Amino acid sequence: MSENRLDEGDDLKRSINWKQGAAIALGVPMLILPSLGYLPMYVSAAAILIWGISVLQGFLQNAAYAEMATTFPKASGLPGFAQHVFRTENYKGKYDKGKLIGGFTAWSYWFGWNPILAIFAITAGGYLHGLFPALGDTFTEYQLALISGLVIFGGLFIVNWFGLKDGALLGYILAAISLIPLVILAVAPFATGHVDLANITGNWWPTDWAWDMHHILMLFGIFAIAQWSACAWETAAIYGPEYKNPSKDVPKALLACGIICLVLYVLLQAAVIGVLGVEGVQEQSVSPLIPVAQAAFGQAGSIITIIMLIAAMVLIIQTAYLGSSRAMHSMAVEGNIPRVFGRTNRHGTPFVALLVIGAFNLVLISMGNAAAILAASAIGYTCANGISLFAYVKAKKHPAFANLERPFNAPKGWTNVSMIFGLFNVPLCLIGVVYLNSLEIGWTSTWVGFLVLALYLPIWLYSQHESRRTKPEAAAPPAVHAADEREKVLDLT
Repeated sequence: MSENRLDEGDDLKRSINWKQGAAIALGVPMLILPSLGYLPMYVSAAAILIWGISVLQGFLQNAAYAEMATTFPKASGLPGFAQHVFRTENYKGKYDKGKLIGGFTAWSYWFGWNPILAIFAITAGGYLHGLFPALGDTFTEYQLALISGLVIFGGLFIVNWFGLKDGALLGYILAAISLIPLVILAVAPFATGHVDLANITGNWWPTDWAWDMHHILMLFGIFAIAQWSACAWETAAIYGPEYKNPSKDVPKALLACGIICLVLYVLLQAAVIGVLGVEGVQEQSVSPLIPVAQAAFGQAGSIITIIMLIAAMVLIIQTAYLGSSRAMHSMAVEGNIPRVFGRTNRHGTPFVALLVIGAFNLVLISMGNAAAILAASAIGYTCANGISLFAYVKAKKHPAFANLERPFNAPKGWTNVSMIFGLFNVPLCLIGVVYLNSLEIGWTSTWVGFLVLALYLPIWLYSQHESRRTKPEAAAPPAVHAADEREKVLDLT
């Protein structure tokens, strides 16, 4: 059967060990930057605890994703799993609802990661505005963000026009560039004695905090925002089929990545609050690491450190840009969005997708608030995680998948764990982030999030019509799996 053929992993080379797999995900801690000043606005120093719990949530979810990666190697990635598990084999009708659900998961996941370009263009603009007074006198933060976006997106489009150049050494270098400034900024304030623990212990929760429905809904929203960053090291699990010994390499890579993220996320938030205090963080919500670097290293040292940080931002934009474009290309080739988005140049670069993604993120920059864009993006990421966990439960229980070989098995009872966290994501965190958005900036982020997700339905219906109309034509080139390529590119940093 074709289904069994798809589940074979012979076409993927088992070439990496757990250390290489862990290194793939070392760029992920960069994703904490937009939220370092955001979470303390609502939960004060308890933001440190939120990050720790969210990384632990990542451990639980990622164990399920690791099993799915080794069970369905050719459908690697969260949306890949969902598209395979939910679709109806040999469907004869007009519209396959299962394919719609799986495709929606891919679209949600794409929207969860695509706005990284706008978020970090705004973040880079904010750091430049605060670090160089001359720039701050000449341009507003919004203007610097827009200029940063135009320069970075335009430059990366030109560079990426000539295709990808893979290499393990490059991956390690990019990972180091992304990780080093974060490690320095997480550890240095403690080493230099600039962290005042009273800033943390004396401001653990806001003074008006109460465990009522208002604050509980707000807390669910905070967890949705935190998950966008703290669970993203799923990438170490995604490459299960490519580990030399999945049963041993996968848990080692997950453990290593999880520990690194746990330590960095907790230390970075603790350093920022410990140096600035909760009120100081709230005053520097866009770029709180600038005063932390200045306190630890002085003006000259802080400039060097922040420049390194901005370089790392460019790298995370580059990886998200490449990954999002390949995700779009894959959805087009697989018939979930119109084929035009899958067009490539002679170097194999999906240039139409690159142009669309760049333009889309320039529009997002006009929102002017990285936290607001992240809040909209978190709606997509929360949906993608919730549906993917439901896909894991179905894959464990459905007769068509229950007896498939699983080179890596999550611990016994993980279907219950996955169902709990699936429901935690959808509906609880989804409702929470909508509620949180309404408190902070009205309904803008929510409407943007749901509008982008809702656009999938007419786009998908058109793509199904297009597929039926062009069915007699020659088959399209093999698909590049959306999540696989996005993860592969994203986590080389």
